[in-house]
This record gives sequence, structure tokens and C-alpha cells, in this order.
Amino acid sequence: MSDFFIVRDDGFHPDDGAEPIVLAPDTDPATLADHLDQPLIAVDFPAFSDGRGFTLARLLREKGFSGRLRAVGSLIADQYAMARRVGFDEVRISAALAARQPQDQWLYRADWQEWDHRSRLAG
Repeated sequence: MSDFFIVRDDGFHPDDGAEPIVLAPDTDPATLADHLDQPLIAVDFPAFSDGRGFTLARLLREKGFSGRLRAVGSLIADQYAMARRVGFDEVRISAALAARQPQDQWLYRADWQEWDHRSRLAG
């Protein structure tokens, strides 16, 4: 059994063994354009309370990154919808986290396109 899983909108997948460039949460946004030609970029979340990776994902997409964008590190199921909304394609989680937060908890948040707080506020 793998030590990691890839979470996508359709559930858990075995870790693909890819070794993407990994951006730290304190990556200077001015350097993001240097990575736009990569097929896969991972953004590290050292703690689930550190949201800087969400900003990096949004900025990468705004700068035109069209490859796969993977969140790695300490994300939890409750953050999956936010990760998808800002541009992540997938989240890499440990087998230990998958045991604590099984696939159904991640799939519950896979309706990220249906939830839009701005339109709900507008009425």
C-alpha cells in the first residue's frame, strides 16, 4: 500500500510517483512566471492553518499556468473545495490522513463548483 494518495473530484487515486517542482508557501510571487512551462507544480502547505498556498495557486492560474497543480502537505478535507476553487487540480495526502478522513469526506466537498458565496449573498 502506498504511503500517499492523490485526491481528485472522483475520489482517491494511488500516488502517481510524480516528482514535481515544489513551491514553498513563502515563494516570491514575482518568480512564479519562471515555472509556467512545467507540466506539474506542487505547492506545499506546511500546516493546515497556513493559507499562503491558496494565493500562490490563484496567482499561478492568473499568470497562465495550464498544467496540473497539486497541493501537498497538511491540507484537510474541509479545505478541498477551496483548493479546487483557487486552481488546484488535486491534493496529495498521506495514508494516515486518508484513514482519519476517508474518501467520502473528500467527496462531500467535491461539489466545489456548486458553492459560490458571492452569488448567494447577492440573492
